[in-house]
Amino acid sequence: MADAGPPLALTALGLILWLAVNATVAGISIQTIGIILMVVGIIWLLIELTQSRGVYGRRRATVVREEPVVRERDVY
Repeated sequence: MADAGPPLALTALGLILWLAVNATVAGISIQTIGIILMVVGIIWLLIELTQSRGVYGRRRATVVREEPVVRERDVY
């Protein structure tokens, strides 16, 4: 399963900065930073989801080996 927590938190932080905060810091718009964080969070989430599903229909093969768990030792 994809680790969706950090991208969702980044997206939420970006939305909060974009919609709720009305300030500028030394000529830098906080709303612009919010939009950038939101876009980066959405792209990160999409990357996580595509990696968790296996790209292009590839599935992970399960390898099962039939070897004994314990080797018998000779008694001396």
